[in-house]
Amino acid sequence: MGSFSIWHWLVVLAIVVVIFGTKKLRNIGSDLGGAIKNFKDSMKTEGEAKQEEAAKQEEPKKIESRVVEGEVTARKPARKTAKKKA
Repeated sequence: MGSFSIWHWLVVLAIVVVIFGTKKLRNIGSDLGGAIKNFKDSMKTEGEAKQEEAAKQEEPKKIESRVVEGEVTARKPARKTAKKKA
């Protein structure tokens, strides 16, 4: 009784067709196929989004600067921290 023969499977298939009908089985099959397709598409877009995010993090940040000819700009010196007396 461990394995079923082809005749067992044909009887099970016939019972399923009689209970549900061919139209309902066809609808179930198309719904299942659509669900699998949507799942694959969402996984693909999620993977692409993660790749884009990783690429953005790896890119060095660009610093914009302007150079005006004949003009010299100086940065303010860094503030010196006051030493606390003990």
